Amino acid sequence: MVPHPVSVIFVDSCDLPTPFGVFKLHGFEDTETGKEHLAIVLGDVEAESSVLCRVHSECLTGDCLFSMRCDCGAQLQGALERIATEGAGVVLYLRQEGRGIGLINKIRAYQLQDQGADTVEANERLGFDADLRDYSMCKPMFAHLHVQRLRLMTNNPVKVNALTKLGFEIVDRVPLETGHNSHNARYLATKAGKLGHLINRKD
Repeated sequence: MVPHPVSVIFVDSCDLPTPFGVFKLHGFEDTETGKEHLAIVLGDVEAESSVLCRVHSECLTGDCLFSMRCDCGAQLQGALERIATEGAGVVLYLRQEGRGIGLINKIRAYQLQDQGADTVEANERLGFDADLRDYSMCKPMFAHLHVQRLRLMTNNPVKVNALTKLGFEIVDRVPLETGHNSHNARYLATKAGKLGHLINRKD
């Protein structure tokens, strides 16, 4: 996907008490698309030589509705817990539902998966690429936080490459394997087999 021109601006911030600690929530707006993105920050990340972080794309079904069809909610919680344990870090929460296809199209894709398609086949049958996410908004968001060197919590080499191309130094890729269950076993196998995610498959 060709990145769109970056038009993301900082709006405001507030405290965010969570079960893991009190984070600072920073709100950003993309003035071109109207989408709103978040940075969830703990500690003095500007003082860190490299920052533990996760770049997390929105998954309403997994993050908020506790869906077991994916590992997204478990990864978000795991990232916040790990940051809390270390005392400093960032989660960028990007409004890119369904790897960029949107919530309603994700429901359509889930229906195709119920009929036997895997997650990649379902997106393609709907006329989308397997992954439409764009990470260009990360640049102004991390710039606002004065963060450049990352210890990135991800299993996705494509995300590592995308952020490297944006000029970030990925000091370390920190595996984030959690949330495996019988409902998402095929989904995780497809991410490993077709999308190149570095997942220790259980099958």
